[in-house]
Amino acid sequence: MTPRRESPGVADAVLSVRNLETYYGPIMAIRGVSLDVREGQIVTVLGANGAGKTTLLKTISGVMEPEKGEILYGGRDIAGAEPDEVVRAGIVHVPEGREVFPLLTVAENLAMGAYTRRDPAGARDDEEMVFSYFPILKERRRQAAGTLSGGQQQMLAIGRGLMARPKLMLLDEPSLGLSPLLVSEIFDIVGRLNREQKVTMMLVEQNAVVALDVAHYGYVMELGRIVMADEARLLLESKDVQEFYLGVKEETQRGQKRWKQKKTWR
Repeated sequence: MTPRRESPGVADAVLSVRNLETYYGPIMAIRGVSLDVREGQIVTVLGANGAGKTTLLKTISGVMEPEKGEILYGGRDIAGAEPDEVVRAGIVHVPEGREVFPLLTVAENLAMGAYTRRDPAGARDDEEMVFSYFPILKERRRQAAGTLSGGQQQMLAIGRGLMARPKLMLLDEPSLGLSPLLVSEIFDIVGRLNREQKVTMMLVEQNAVVALDVAHYGYVMELGRIVMADEARLLLESKDVQEFYLGVKEETQRGQKRWKQKKTWR
């Protein structure tokens, strides 16, 4: 990857985003976002539709170019780098909606994930590793990816990302459109991959319960900016997060349940 200017960042951070701004045409979608993803952790970014979560991941992975700010990876600013540069540097983006290659088989999709590698034996070993986490993919390795169920396609998208042997995996809404049982299965595997394969992850989610349960640290985005940040377990205990993201209501003095009218982070 082309060398870029050095920056101290955070000592143990794989990724440090600083004062990032990204636009869709004239509309500012990301408003001065700063965050850190530390090595070995799962960091989640929560928020409603339109909060800017997907735009943030697209900016980090090079799909969108920021107007301002830094994306510090390994001490270098990769803001504005091409997506292939970002992948070769070790960042893999598993996009919202899975986006597998529908006409290719499961095995061919996994091979596409390893296209930057020059170690065929290692890639074959990693394919077997992927199959160990997602046995259904091994059963259907010769099946066209477009004929898989939504849950199986999500497994394939994650497996394809793993084939690049990433230092940092960006996961965008892995629970989208899946049944509660499949969501539980996917997030159990995400947690295992982090613990067993030491994959550092940045996880974007609307499902705050499952995200905070698996994550170490979390950020809450609203209208393109970070409004809360804390350890995942503390965010899960936050009254604002409980009410606006988990649907927990509070009791009034008269004993009647109501929704609060404003958040304390405003």
